[in-house]
Amino acid sequence: MKNLLTIADEYINECTWKDLALLKFCLCAIGVIIGTVISPKHKKITCAVAGSVFTVTYIPLMSKFFGIIIRKLKND
Repeated sequence: MKNLLTIADEYINECTWKDLALLKFCLCAIGVIIGTVISPKHKKITCAVAGSVFTVTYIPLMSKFFGIIIRKLKND
């Protein structure tokens, strides 16, 4: 498992923004596919869980992004 995480870190370090955009489109597509096969009975809870995961992950990602912007602006 440790090797897998090290390899994942190396992969991310070698990625460009285009690679990461492709990865996000890929994950979005699989999410849409999964969403189409969820039964109507479970859609409400699935949307609640997905919305929660989105919120919990989006906040730290954007905090890091804006931190980088602020740091770059201070250095220029």
